[in-house]
Amino acid sequence: MTPATLGLPDAPSERMQCMEVWGGNSDVDKAFEMPGLQAWIYSRPHGGSRAGGDVYYLSSCASGRISRMLLADVSGHGHEVAELAKGLRELMRKNVNVIRQTRFVEGMNRQFSEMSEHGTFATALVATYFQPARRLSVCRAGHPHPLLFDASHNRWSVLHDGQSDAAGIANLPLGLHDQTVYEQTETKLCVGDMVLLYSDALIEARDGQGEQLGTEGLFRLVADLKADTPASLLKQLLGAIDTGHPENAGQDDLTVILCRVTGTATTLRDNLLAPFRLFRCVGDSTSLRS
Repeated sequence: MTPATLGLPDAPSERMQCMEVWGGNSDVDKAFEMPGLQAWIYSRPHGGSRAGGDVYYLSSCASGRISRMLLADVSGHGHEVAELAKGLRELMRKNVNVIRQTRFVEGMNRQFSEMSEHGTFATALVATYFQPARRLSVCRAGHPHPLLFDASHNRWSVLHDGQSDAAGIANLPLGLHDQTVYEQTETKLCVGDMVLLYSDALIEARDGQGEQLGTEGLFRLVADLKADTPASLLKQLLGAIDTGHPENAGQDDLTVILCRVTGTATTLRDNLLAPFRLFRCVGDSTSLRS
């Protein structure tokens, strides 16, 4: 897939089902609808491979009020990453109804720490959106900072971490230290606001002078794009990255997740059915789609 063939502008969104976990580490170009949120995902493994080292997941809780996004950049490729992706999906499933995500991130870190003898580690970003409060919580494990679009002021900013209260080692990449503490930063969002999650291929991309963009360079690039429609924004961004320097296209796994806040809410039906879905989850009938 190249930016010219992105299906996002015209492709209809798929609706995430309650108790569903979706994702993997293969090439993808999809749009999803969740209560209060739309998400666009584009992932392109390096060198034209069908699967790469970027792992992405979306999940929706029993009522649909809790939507979660995971993006992990794993050291390695192929079968090893595919097996890790399955383990991360299971962790997503176990935490699908938990609002606070630090337990989930700590579980990922333990899983990677157990594999540290193989030299496996990953940076990761987990974002949880709680629709009733329009609140976004973000946990970073050594991953690049997400970007935030403020619709009311028509401007982008870098979503930095809050002030740390951790007494020990905090927010390291997964697998480096099994006692790492992970904190979450909370942000109140409004309808029309957008959040951009991305793998490091974007900040390691080079500009016309051959210099790496870095977070600030990516921020300036995105700020110059038209944010009229999220799908069009992604197409512009990926096009600018690929044409910015000859080395950028296909040199590394590239994944972007763009989320936009909407005014939709959880339906009464989904709220009423949530307890029954929780009981069914005990029997391990959670929907898994990849």
